[in-house]
Amino acid sequence: MSSIQAKAIRMFKTGGPEVMEWVDVEVGLPGPNEVRIKHEAVGLNYIDVYFRVGMYPQPLPASLGMEGAGVVEAVGPGVTHVKVGDRVAYAGRPPGAYSQVRVMPAETLVKLPDAISFEQGAAMMLQGLTVQYLLNDSYQVKPGDVVLFHAAAGGVGLIACQWLKALGATVIGTVGSEEKAALAKAHGCDHTINYNKENFVERTRELTNGKGVPVVYDSIGKDTFMQSLDCLSPRGMMVTYGNASGPVPPVDVSILGGKGSLKLTRPTVMTYAHNRALLEPMSADLFDRVLKGQIKIEVNQTYQLENVAQAHRDLESRKTTGSTVLMPW
Repeated sequence: MSSIQAKAIRMFKTGGPEVMEWVDVEVGLPGPNEVRIKHEAVGLNYIDVYFRVGMYPQPLPASLGMEGAGVVEAVGPGVTHVKVGDRVAYAGRPPGAYSQVRVMPAETLVKLPDAISFEQGAAMMLQGLTVQYLLNDSYQVKPGDVVLFHAAAGGVGLIACQWLKALGATVIGTVGSEEKAALAKAHGCDHTINYNKENFVERTRELTNGKGVPVVYDSIGKDTFMQSLDCLSPRGMMVTYGNASGPVPPVDVSILGGKGSLKLTRPTVMTYAHNRALLEPMSADLFDRVLKGQIKIEVNQTYQLENVAQAHRDLESRKTTGSTVLMPW
């Protein structure tokens, strides 16, 4: 087996969705600690937008896509945890999932159970692993905890609502519409706050009898960060893990003391995905909860990969709910 021709998305400059081009590429054989994977489905995530617009710089021309599922076609020297023919899924760097076939580092690949579809696998790795570390490591959620989760009807949010209920937590979720409120509630969210109609700080305080919550999970960033701090109880944990509204401006850490000895963390899934000692048990936990039915991975939008520009437009205009999958064939 040698080089093959395939299609992939490439960008030759940063900018709007139109910079992504569907082009022919040559895909060679894997080198040491690499595999060649034929994608059956590819995940769409907000981090892809950050790379596309240049918020996360990379050399041009560039590939996009952090998550996919497919079949191993070839393995390079040193790869022992997967073999040719294995069903696999992954989330992690380097970008390049927006492709029919790619050569990539083997370190982020995990075997995908037969009972989980490629579409589910591509939709769940980045978001599912994110939820796993948020609820188990960034802050360890305990039964009875009341949690504030922003963007509760998004891909991460819907997984988190289900997982939090399985852990015995009470979930307060912010949403942008009544439709999204209904969706979040259907996935286990106990209280929804439509931030276009209500002040989420006041409502969170009201729901907690003025106490606040021990943890806020915030992927919105700039628009919600300071208000999120005001939702926390003393010694509470602020987990900021995304920038949907833009990056959080520099913070004077003394405000954490003034607001009640608050804690602040800025985790990223890449820390976990590229450490197999963390990745293996995290993936096992995620797959187990999906297979038990505690978490349903719902692919609510599907696009052909060559139409990824429309997928990005819909994602950025907040038209999507749950998970979105791109089909490369």
